[in-house]
Amino acid sequence: MPGQGDGSTSATLDDQVAAVLAAVDAAPGKPVVVGHSAACTLAWLAADARPDKIARLVLIGGFPTADGKPYADFFALRDGAMPFPAWEPFAGPDSADLDEQTKHAFATAAIPVPEGVTGGTVRLTDERRFQVPVTLVCPEFTPTQAQAWIDAGDAPELARVEHLDLIDLDSGHWPMHIKPAELARLLAAAAGTA
Repeated sequence: MPGQGDGSTSATLDDQVAAVLAAVDAAPGKPVVVGHSAACTLAWLAADARPDKIARLVLIGGFPTADGKPYADFFALRDGAMPFPAWEPFAGPDSADLDEQTKHAFATAAIPVPEGVTGGTVRLTDERRFQVPVTLVCPEFTPTQAQAWIDAGDAPELARVEHLDLIDLDSGHWPMHIKPAELARLLAAAAGTA
């Protein structure tokens, strides 16, 4: 992604959306678009821009941000970017399944996200996004918790999705590190290839 390891410190949210849309447009048929954590909003922006070209969204451990809100202004910026904030904000269910060696490797490899990405404003314009089927993979929270948050208005975009599946995955926030095979099976099932 622009600004994520390519050396660009001036990348914007629009640049990242454009990169995802280029991949969607280049894919044969209708692809499944996967977003994790804050990038669930990036996947949602793709569904808003290409509602007829995406077969399904899979959102892992995150919820799409609503129109007009900042993309991911979760943590403090340093030198024009948001670095990994260390493990304190992720104490508890998010990181309980990670050992110290994995945490160290993760933190060492983490790439700061440019301010132009994290502070970008989410712009949603096409109501047809709600017709794109969504699978919400629930790692550090349960499907019951996710549904309660949706019902309470904490995830207003997902509340309007016409076909929403909630799938449990017993892991922390980063199942791709601890349960990659299980996550791969869920992704294959969502894509209809399992």
